[in-house]
Amino acid sequence: MRGKLIAIMGTNASGKSGLGVALAARYGGEVVSADSRQVFRGLDLGSGKITPEETQGVPHHLIDVCQPGDFFSMADFQRLAYAAIDGILARQRVPFLVGGTGLYVDAVTDGYELSDRAPDLQLREKLETYDTPALYRMLKEKLPDTDIDPKNRNRVMRAIERIEANDYHPGRRSPRYEVLKLGVTWPRELLKQRIDERLDRRLQQGMVQEVQGLLDRGVSIDFLMKLGLEYRYLTRYLQGELGYEQMVEELGNAIKKFAKRQMTWFRREENLHWLDMTQDPVAQAVPLIDAFLQP
Repeated sequence: MRGKLIAIMGTNASGKSGLGVALAARYGGEVVSADSRQVFRGLDLGSGKITPEETQGVPHHLIDVCQPGDFFSMADFQRLAYAAIDGILARQRVPFLVGGTGLYVDAVTDGYELSDRAPDLQLREKLETYDTPALYRMLKEKLPDTDIDPKNRNRVMRAIERIEANDYHPGRRSPRYEVLKLGVTWPRELLKQRIDERLDRRLQQGMVQEVQGLLDRGVSIDFLMKLGLEYRYLTRYLQGELGYEQMVEELGNAIKKFAKRQMTWFRREENLHWLDMTQDPVAQAVPLIDAFLQP
């Protein structure tokens, strides 16, 4: 009999982390973070990482598990997430997978069959010399029916690497858990307002200083740029490529565009129960969870 997992998905600034804490506290659960940037130590304000105070004593997993600059793949995430979820279930507690990185969520909930083979560093160095459109053309030559986002440089590059290693098997899935999927949603204009307010708050809390500190500690510009959004724009500002006001405006717009792409990803999910965050999301979630957890 498969263990039961509750997944909570949402965009940046949607309140999914707080909802995850509230529900995990109610059901005696633990949270597994599904965020591709929160796995790195020191990436706190820029990644929107939950603070120790905000966890309210609810155990959280897959936060601060590697150093900035380390190679960390979706397969690494899946392996660690499986271990964390299995541990939670063994303690007879309820696992909540909470995050906005759609691929990471799907890798666990849908049971993607992934390879943990290390990348070919020589091939990667060669591929890094090509821009993203050129890499995508290369991928299309090798895999004409690919459905990988042509703008997702890391996924395009990783697919080419795996094809070259005869290790590419798209579409294979072995679901490991019974999953209840919950999505959080806001009216578009309200979400935009929340994004702007959160960006202002994090800048006041020292997000610029956080990125400067990472650079001072030797974290590479290339690594920070690949993280995208906050880390890309703040690095460009600190390198003198953008003025402060221009950086804030362009970053705010980029986050909103990213949130729109996140929603597009989540809307393709089957059996996803949407929670209206303008109402009482806990009250909406409780009957769904109660029914799901019934033996």
